[in-house]
Amino acid sequence: MSGCEGGKKQPLKQPKKQAKETDEEDKAFKQKQKEEQKKLEELKAKAVGKGPLATGGIKKSSKK
Repeated sequence: MSGCEGGKKQPLKQPKKQAKETDEEDKAFKQKQKEEQKKLEELKAKAVGKGPLATGGIKKSSKK
């Protein structure tokens, strides 16, 4: 019995994946996503200044 091989065995390291080339469709898609993200950020900034949108609503009556 040899005590050298105790514990978990580590898996062999996989070779690093090559960086795949992005074509025009991927670039256009990423650009579109960035533009939409910017629009959302602007809308959020505007909404913060106005306050809560749903004020009031249905209130529960507290009957004892």
